[in-house]
Amino acid sequence: MTDTTQHRRRVGAVRPSHLMYTGGVGALVDLPNFAVLVRGIDDWNYDTFEWEDLKEPRLLRAVNGLIGEPYGAQVTQLRPAPWMDGTDSDPTGPASRVGVPVLPFPQWLRCTACNTLAGLDSQVFTFENARPRRPDQARFSHGNCTAKRKGKHPLAVAARFVLVCQAGHLDDFPYASFVHRGGDCAKATHPRLEMLDHGGNQAANVKVRCVSCGDERNIRDAMGQRGEATLPRCRGRHPHLSTFDPAGCDQRPKPLVIGASNQWFAQTLSVLAVPPTSGSALRGKVEQLWEYLRKATSPQLLDMIWDFPQCKPLHQWSQAEVFDTIEAHRAAETDAAPSEAPSYPDLLTPEWEIFTSPQAPKATEDFALNPVPVSPAFEGVFSHVLQAQRLREVRALIGFTRLDAPDPEDPTLVARAPLSRSRVPAWVPASEVRGEGIFLRLSEALVADWEKSVADSAALAAHREAYVEFRRNRYSGRVQDNDDPLRGWPGARYIALHTLSHLLIRAISLECGYSSASLSERIYAGSGDNRRTGILIYTAVPDAEGTLGGLVALAEPEKLGRVVRRALRDAERCSSDPLCADRLPRPPHEDFLHGAACHVCLFVSETTCERGNRFLDRRFVVPIGDPDLALLNGLT
Repeated sequence: MTDTTQHRRRVGAVRPSHLMYTGGVGALVDLPNFAVLVRGIDDWNYDTFEWEDLKEPRLLRAVNGLIGEPYGAQVTQLRPAPWMDGTDSDPTGPASRVGVPVLPFPQWLRCTACNTLAGLDSQVFTFENARPRRPDQARFSHGNCTAKRKGKHPLAVAARFVLVCQAGHLDDFPYASFVHRGGDCAKATHPRLEMLDHGGNQAANVKVRCVSCGDERNIRDAMGQRGEATLPRCRGRHPHLSTFDPAGCDQRPKPLVIGASNQWFAQTLSVLAVPPTSGSALRGKVEQLWEYLRKATSPQLLDMIWDFPQCKPLHQWSQAEVFDTIEAHRAAETDAAPSEAPSYPDLLTPEWEIFTSPQAPKATEDFALNPVPVSPAFEGVFSHVLQAQRLREVRALIGFTRLDAPDPEDPTLVARAPLSRSRVPAWVPASEVRGEGIFLRLSEALVADWEKSVADSAALAAHREAYVEFRRNRYSGRVQDNDDPLRGWPGARYIALHTLSHLLIRAISLECGYSSASLSERIYAGSGDNRRTGILIYTAVPDAEGTLGGLVALAEPEKLGRVVRRALRDAERCSSDPLCADRLPRPPHEDFLHGAACHVCLFVSETTCERGNRFLDRRFVVPIGDPDLALLNGLT
């Protein structure tokens, strides 16, 4: 990471995946001595080194469907983070000037010796980083502090409060205005402030005092609904872009501690680089050429343009197949109601088609499948099992949100903050990982019968009611009274598959040594008439650990049987029982959206779970309490 263009100093390092999940554009990243904010992609510099963009047409089309085409523009590239090898061998060489740009934020600091509180623009504090090989020692110091010790200026740390609003804006906490209760200091135009921070995670331990006039105020006065009403309106600031929203902002900001987990949520899209099936490849070509093909309203009109250069990519299919696909695409456009809420692109169907194809596709350097027989003991549970010997996942960051995580079904429910100053950037940050995995397809008959049996159960009703409350309680407040309260509800099938996936991930990590944070999941549950029953567990780390073959080996019948039995046995007991086993998502804890699940028995790393450890319940997989609710009863 680097400072501004005037001061290109390396101050830390993160993995590329970190920029996708926890510390990307617009996020606050805690460094050893201060915090920084990752700048917008307008300031990322690729001119001083060679690089290659990541090729994944399916993902690029999906990105444009969300942030390009609605505004009549195109994202043309998926770029990896700027990086150049050589900083270890030559910390002052060319590689030291390549990195993701950041700026110190919050821009108010506190001296740890004398408690002086001031902004960086006051020039009270000085940046120090004299050792290029030790970026972790980069720090701000208070040069004029009277408490100088052992010849060193005392450390200045970030004043730990910021303001965040539901529209994605971020700003410094207005300490001077706050301590003077919205007015000016009576004794000085530039008052001297102190912050008395007694530690802990409570605002009651922090007091701001004006040295010039003697006014003081506890930060707790800014907390809660009554406290927030005393704060100024949001200024619409995007410090990562060095801009203010020209439309302004009518939101009331909320004070947050800089380490709060809800100050930044990534909004990403990810795909597996699967070879296209004939049907999905044709659909993709028709989508690409739709502005040209929409005029082909009859087979005769299609025949008239068939030999034009634009139609050459379609010649691998017959005109009849192409016309049928055109009509299907036209019908989908017509059937979509004008008021229908936007949705995420369907990225799972092409993957599901490949995994469930009767014949495995030809292996490539990005994708290779190997079917394995199902153990006789599990023939009624799994319809087939695949070893995914090679996988490549590409993930793109399209924006971020604050206070509320993006809704996985509705991309517009929570306001998305931009990555760049332009409405549609020419490129977006992306990362890729290569690994291996296991694909399990459960018996459709088994899951369908179970789904019918639990449809009217009190346990499933509690999950549905909790989901409705969850949508109402979001900070974003975008759910209207006339909205379908169950829009985006994943259903009982998803909860069961998701729970089984977590159980298997935990058992796999114990069986073969993979940490659960090294694994990821993809749940293929489908919706409506398009029901699916698939689970993919795969390695998703950017190093050699993900490709050593230890995971795919567990798909062999004997080993998989041992893993599944262990997972189900472990699910029947939890050291937090009976509290865990009896739990249903009811008030006042409905926001967690899980039933019999906790850190002891089911939760995994946030980067492993595709739903943030929500929609989990052991009672829907193994018999705890009511055995009639269990999908897999009697298998342990």
